[in-house]
Amino acid sequence: QVQLVESGGGSVQAGGSLRLSCAASGYSYRSNCMGWFRQAPGKEREGVAAIGRYGTPSYGDSVKGRFTISKDNAKNTLYLQMNSLKPEDSAMYYCAARDGSYCYNLLMSNFPYWGQGTQVTVSS
Repeated sequence: QVQLVESGGGSVQAGGSLRLSCAASGYSYRSNCMGWFRQAPGKEREGVAAIGRYGTPSYGDSVKGRFTISKDNAKNTLYLQMNSLKPEDSAMYYCAARDGSYCYNLLMSNFPYWGQGTQVTVSS
């Protein structure tokens, strides 16, 4: 059974930084695609970043240059380093996974495994 557990969310002022983590059990980060998504109240869930087996990252346009996705295969943990945070980054952030080496895109329909989310709030 795949279990993804996010942590690291919280409240921060605009311009600040946070690092999210996602620990997995019953699933291997080493061989598969992992991603981060977010959903703000009243908005659709959107793809933030993803990283495949070979470590090539992809990012949503709104976070390019500010967020960095990475993974530690030994710890089976996924990270999202978020810098220069803006109020519009406030959302529930979800870790997600899909079977296969490549991510191809940031469509949530392609990710069958999800965590419960961690809240990020950025104040102006």
